Amino acid sequence: MYCKNCGEMMNDNQAICVKCGVKTGEGSNFCQNCGNPMNPGADICLACGVAQKKAGNLAGHDKITMALLCFFLGGIGVHNFMMGESKKGIFKIVMSLCFGIGAILALIDFVRILTDKYEINPDKLF
Repeated sequence: MYCKNCGEMMNDNQAICVKCGVKTGEGSNFCQNCGNPMNPGADICLACGVAQKKAGNLAGHDKITMALLCFFLGGIGVHNFMMGESKKGIFKIVMSLCFGIGAILALIDFVRILTDKYEINPDKLF
């Protein structure tokens, strides 16, 4: 794996690039697969043909759309299901039905989505 900001070789388990200090997956100057320079904002590397992962892209959905879904239907986890986080969605449904706190969890997600702090992780509950 290569740093998308400076093109330096990285280990797969590194959280940041030790050369430039940028978080893994952020940047758009170099291909994360082959390390060759890319046009900023390109979705596919022209050197190796690999699609580039986007950091904080909300699973390809628009930020405003996801924020509205979270605000209005977040208590039952609709936004989580759309982003591929089924465990979180089921957890919110259960919390809403049993304890009525699904709306509080959705409000936390709402703020994270609006501030670009929401990270998609389908394997974790939080």
